[in-house]
Amino acid sequence: MNMQLQRALNRIVRYASLVFLFVFLTILTQIGGVIYFMSLLTHELINKKVSHRILRSCIKFLSFLLLYLAFTFLLVPIISKPFGRVPLPIVETGHLKPLNFITCLLNRHYVRPALRQVSMEVAAEMNDRFPGTVVSYLDAGFPFINRFPLVPHLSHYDGKKLDLAFYYIDKRTMQPSNKTPSCIGYGIGEEPRPNEINTAAFCAEQGHWQYSFLNNLIPQRNKRNFIFDSVRTKALVNFFASKEVISKIFIEPHLKNRLKLQSDKIRFHGCQAVRHDDHLHIQIR
Repeated sequence: MNMQLQRALNRIVRYASLVFLFVFLTILTQIGGVIYFMSLLTHELINKKVSHRILRSCIKFLSFLLLYLAFTFLLVPIISKPFGRVPLPIVETGHLKPLNFITCLLNRHYVRPALRQVSMEVAAEMNDRFPGTVVSYLDAGFPFINRFPLVPHLSHYDGKKLDLAFYYIDKRTMQPSNKTPSCIGYGIGEEPRPNEINTAAFCAEQGHWQYSFLNNLIPQRNKRNFIFDSVRTKALVNFFASKEVISKIFIEPHLKNRLKLQSDKIRFHGCQAVRHDDHLHIQIR
């Protein structure tokens, strides 16, 4: 009886683990859960051919990884087109690139064709105005299905939204840089000055704990190596604001005032979101 119970418990744990992995990988990458179940089809063959337990596990992981990479970089860009999504450039193309390659690895770089086009246009205009400048994008959206959430974002579910990195000056050389204090672009912001609107403090007082969550989580020490580049960041906002296809731009209120941004497309995103003093959010109609 004890043996039967143990076997039943083992099965439950195994199935629960499979469900957990499916849900986790699906939330993280949208396609990862499906690819994981596809990789399970190779396990029987691996079990027959490989006797060493650790080696067998490594080969199973490699099987999943190879399938995932093949789908992510070869098939998904093709399959996403009927869903009205196209990938942003994986490597620098026309002065537009991901700030971090992991964004592309997780399939978070898909947008509507119109958003890709306007991003490429602005990237070219930025480079014309400031030679050597690259527009670095952060999170966009997943390749398939409207309303599929891009955690932790509230609105990146339809390919119409894109986050972009701010510009900074390298404090050691005092030269404009395409790098940012945060390797993911989020979490290290340009704080309000004493005489500016402190939206983060206001939202915290209203009980919105998530508003500054990333800024509290990510170490701020790298910020000392950078100076916020108000000139290029203002130009980036204004270039996007001048495009008819752009409907909204989110940036922290104190930066809107500091940079003297006038477009009525520039809005406050609300306390239910997160801070936008570390990145720019744009969206199309």
